[in-house]
Amino acid sequence: MSDLDDLDALAEALDGLGDGKARHARLDAPTGGGSGGAESKLDGWLRLLSERRGSDLLLVAGEPPTIRINGILQRSESGPLDGLEIEDLVVPVLPLHAQKDFRERGIADASRAVAGAGRFRINLHRERGRAAAVIRALPRRVPSLASLDLPPGTDALAKLMRGLVLIGGSTGSGKSTTLAAIVDDINRREARHIITVEDPIEFEHTNQKSIIQQIEIGIDAPDFPTALRSALRQAPDILVVGEMRDAETMKIAMAAGETGHLVFSTLHTTDTASTIARIADSFPAERQNTIRQEIAAALSAVFVQTLVPRVAGGRVPAAELLMVGYGARQHIRRNALQHLHQEITLTRKNGSLSLEECLARLVRTGIIDKAEALGRAIHPDDFEHALKS
Repeated sequence: MSDLDDLDALAEALDGLGDGKARHARLDAPTGGGSGGAESKLDGWLRLLSERRGSDLLLVAGEPPTIRINGILQRSESGPLDGLEIEDLVVPVLPLHAQKDFRERGIADASRAVAGAGRFRINLHRERGRAAAVIRALPRRVPSLASLDLPPGTDALAKLMRGLVLIGGSTGSGKSTTLAAIVDDINRREARHIITVEDPIEFEHTNQKSIIQQIEIGIDAPDFPTALRSALRQAPDILVVGEMRDAETMKIAMAAGETGHLVFSTLHTTDTASTIARIADSFPAERQNTIRQEIAAALSAVFVQTLVPRVAGGRVPAAELLMVGYGARQHIRRNALQHLHQEITLTRKNGSLSLEECLARLVRTGIIDKAEALGRAIHPDDFEHALKS
């Protein structure tokens, strides 16, 4: 996972909505200074997205251009779009490989830079037979771990030396931002060879103590498995897999983690157990027992986060962290994933933290409302107990 409400850093994005003008902002492209073509019109909307500090631009047939600001959708006052118009706006700005993907598969992912506005991640797809697009604003710089208001102990992930580290969360939960900040922390402290494989590249890293190579699917390699197999021949210390989408990618990532590399990747999941189950369930039933053995051997940590509205406006991350030890490995091998929540509690001294403890801390410090926290807690009784402790 990129998942920001601000182009500068997640922390600034979560501070608040800003002035009320954003609610009624028109998203029409500027009438002057452009060619009037499809590209300039789209770029005008993207500049306004940047100015309003929105996180996403939604182009959906039957609706006007819509931006998301601090998690809230704000429709423009311009007229509704149709599918052909959206296609004509977006397809010309895609690189050739993404245009080919859209023609052949109906889905395309790419990034785009707009002068004076920053970089954006484009997902062009079809819904009900019509073109639609979701375009996400990417940060202008990689945020630091300290700036993200993550739970205490998250920086331990950047100090691991080997194994597979999974970062889970729903779409828009900030997992890609957290992963980029972890890589940045390593880059600042250690001389290591880091290879990232992404579709598309979201955060552009500058070499500091480390040397970082960033491979973009569709431009530098045809797919994740091909890119990862090539990367392993390039003597990396750390592999960063933007997202594990298929069984072959998962298999390579697990093997790399088991053989001494430090491997980071993201998954669309909601808690530790579902994160591990997502990998095993991606394989045929007859292979899942073997895969669980491999996960248990390779896994070093699981971090799953969500964003919760602040009382004062904006959003703050809440997360659970399992630092994997002997007990967790045994539960994974036996497919007793329901016991991993208890394992988090038992390994607090090793840095593990439950989501309920994290939510309770945020409530006690007045950052979030109890009702919001209770709605996010996976184990409500544990949350109530943590709140009273």
